[in-house]
Amino acid sequence: MTRTAADDLVDVLVQAGVRRIYGLVGDSLNAFSDAIRRSGGAAAGGIDWVHVHNEEAAAFAASAEAQLTGRLAVCAGSCGPGNTHLVQGVMDAHRSGAPVLVLASHIASRQIGSGYFQETDPKALFTQTAHYCEAVQRPDQLVRVSRLAIQNAVGRRGAAVLVLPGDVLAGHSAGTPVLGDLVRGRPVPVPAPEELRVLAGHIAAAEKVAIFAGIGCAGAREEVLALAEHLQAPIGHTLRGKDVLQHGNPFDVGMTGLLGYGACYRALHEADLVLMLGTDFPYDDFLPGARTIQIDIDPARLGRRTPLVQGVAADVGATLRALLPLLDRRTDSRFLHDLLHRHERALAHSIETYTRDHGQRSPIHPEYLARILDETAADDAVFTVDTGMCCTWAARYLTPTGRRRILGSFVHGSMANALPMAIGAQIAAPGRQVVSLSGDGGLAMLLGELLTVKTHRLPVKVVVFDNSSLGMVRLEMMVAGDPPFETDHDPVDYAALAAAAGFHARRVTDPADLRAAVADLLAHDGPALLDVVTTPDALEVPSHVTLEEARGFALSLGKTVLGGGIGQVYELARRNLRNIPR
Repeated sequence: MTRTAADDLVDVLVQAGVRRIYGLVGDSLNAFSDAIRRSGGAAAGGIDWVHVHNEEAAAFAASAEAQLTGRLAVCAGSCGPGNTHLVQGVMDAHRSGAPVLVLASHIASRQIGSGYFQETDPKALFTQTAHYCEAVQRPDQLVRVSRLAIQNAVGRRGAAVLVLPGDVLAGHSAGTPVLGDLVRGRPVPVPAPEELRVLAGHIAAAEKVAIFAGIGCAGAREEVLALAEHLQAPIGHTLRGKDVLQHGNPFDVGMTGLLGYGACYRALHEADLVLMLGTDFPYDDFLPGARTIQIDIDPARLGRRTPLVQGVAADVGATLRALLPLLDRRTDSRFLHDLLHRHERALAHSIETYTRDHGQRSPIHPEYLARILDETAADDAVFTVDTGMCCTWAARYLTPTGRRRILGSFVHGSMANALPMAIGAQIAAPGRQVVSLSGDGGLAMLLGELLTVKTHRLPVKVVVFDNSSLGMVRLEMMVAGDPPFETDHDPVDYAALAAAAGFHARRVTDPADLRAAVADLLAHDGPALLDVVTTPDALEVPSHVTLEEARGFALSLGKTVLGGGIGQVYELARRNLRNIPR
C-alpha cells in the first residue's frame, strides 16, 4: 500500500511518546484512523484509538492524562460538528496548562470556502484555545508543522492544534519522517541577582508575611515549606495547589475564595506582605489588593489580579532556592501561631458541622458523603471533580496524602468534566483507583460516556451527588437576591441507567446504608456507579461573606416567602443554620 501523510503523522506521534489518541472516527479522519489501525496499537509499537461518545469528552480525557502524567496527550475530532464538540474540552485543557495536541480534521482542501457540507473554519475556532494553531496545506508540511505543534504544547504547557484537511492526510508521503530530538519540558528561568536582592529587601521590611501558593509550586513543595519555616509564615493555597501543599504542612491555613475554608482569608488580609507563588487566582475580591509580591513563570500573569509591590517572572522553585540564602531566619512566630489557632477553630466549626452524627439524618448531606469517600478511598486515589458544588466538597473534605490527585475544570469551569477526565486518568494510570465525583447535572450532560467506560472495561468508580438541582447556580441566584429559577429538575435513578449500561450500580437514600455502599463501590473489580440522593439545600458558605452577599441571600429568602415558599426557607434554615459564620 502507498504510504500516506497520515502514516507520517503516526510516526511523528510515536517518536514523541504518544501511545493513544482519544476521539471519534469520521470521514475526514478516515486516512488517519486507517493509519492508526495499521500501526498495530501501542503493544506493537503503534498507537491505540480510545473511542469516546462525544469529542468534548475526548479532550477532557486527554487533559486528565496530560495533567496526571505531565506528558503529551492527544485527542482528535472530525470536520465540522466534530471540531465544535471538541473545542470545549480543548479550552479547558489549555487553560489548565495541560500539554495536549489536538488533531482537528477538515473538509477536503479544494472545497474550503465554498460553504461545503459540515464546513467550519477550524483555525478561527481553535485559535483562542491554543498556544499554536496551524492548518497543514500539503503533505510535505506535515512533519515539520507537527513538530512545532508538539513543542508548543510541551514547552509552553497548553494545547496546540493541527488543522488537517482529509485529502492532505490521504496524500502521498515523501518518506519515513525523521523527527529528531524534541523539547522535553518548560524552561526554568531564574531571576537576576539584583531582582533577588530587591525581593529580599521587601521581605525583610515586612513584619508579618503570608504565603499564597498554587499549582505553579508543583515542583517546589520543599522550597515553599522551607520559606515558610524561615519566615514563620502561614501558607494558604488554591484548590489546584491543594494536592501539592496541604499534606504534612505545619504552616497550612486552608483556602480562600468561594470554596474557601479555614484562616487563609485572614492571613492574606492581616499580613504586611503577601507572597503569591505560582498562582493566577482569579477571584480578586478575596485578595488584599495591596502589599503583594507575585512569582510566576508566565510574565503575562504578573499583576493582572492585584496591584504588586514586585512581580518576578521566573520558576518558583529556582527563585526560592536562590532567595533563601539572602533572608534572615525569623524566630517570632506569633502571627503564624495566631493564624494556625484560627484555622483550627474554623475547621472545627465549618468542616465538622455536617459530618458529625449524620449517619441517621435524612436526606443525606453531601458533606457526609464526601467525608466517607475521603476516609474509604485509596491513599493514591485519583479524584476527578465536576464543576459546581462537587468542587466545594472536594476542596473541604478530600484529604491529600502526597500521592492522591484531584483533577477538575478549575480554571475554565466547565460542567460535565468529571466522568471524561476519569476515563483519561484511568487509562493513563490503570493500576490506580479513579473516582469521579459527578454532580447529577454534569453526569446528565455527557451521560453517554458511561458507555465509553463500559466499552473499554475501565474500573472507574462514579459517585453521583444526586440532588436533582444545579446546586451552585441555585446558590448563586440566592446570593444575587433572586429565588432559584429553572435550577431544579425531575429526580432520575442514575443507578438504573448505569445498570442498563452494564455497570455495577446502587442507589442510596438512607444515610445508614452509605458507608457500606461506598466500600462496596470501591471494592468492585470493574465499572461501578453509586447514586446518592442528597439534599439540594446544602449551602457552600465561604470563609468570608461580604455584606452584599448576605443582603442578597436575605432578599432571596424574602422573595421566596412572599411567593408562598416559607416551607422551603424553613428547610434551608434547618439544615444549614449551624454552618453560617457568626
